Amino acid sequence: MNLNDTDFELFAVPATFAQDRAALDARWKELQREAHPDRFAAQGAAAQRVAMQWSVRINEAYQRLKDPIRRASYICELNGAPLNAENNTAMPPDFLMQQMEWREALDDADDADAVEKLQAEVEAGRARALSSLDWLIDEKGDYPAAAQQVRALMFIERFGQDVEAKFDQLGQ
Repeated sequence: MNLNDTDFELFAVPATFAQDRAALDARWKELQREAHPDRFAAQGAAAQRVAMQWSVRINEAYQRLKDPIRRASYICELNGAPLNAENNTAMPPDFLMQQMEWREALDDADDADAVEKLQAEVEAGRARALSSLDWLIDEKGDYPAAAQQVRALMFIERFGQDVEAKFDQLGQ
């Protein structure tokens, strides 16, 4: 293992969007056992510091690989298509129209049924976007389009949080 390995190399999994969560979890546990600082207690402070660096590196990689949005973003960056989400907010017009419709529906929702209906639409949109990422990354290798899809998913995730807040506001 090398600290400069990609997350995929570190976890010994293919550099694809589709991942087996159980395999990631098992590999994370295995790596953590190997690198746990307590295993190096008899070797002194320097060995424990190195083990701590490994432990942090393993945890960071695991957090990236287990989260579909972070994993897709990482794959895009590795393939020369960084998200630049802070200053690249361009979206296709149909996506923007959908977001406006959802926002209006959320503003107009005055009961739990209306919010649940909207939540179901948002979840369906999220599922379609994730499926599209699988196709764009693993099948097509279109990383710029995947980066745009990740930015869209980030917006959907934030909107989903707004929907949850509306549930809370309604006392659900």
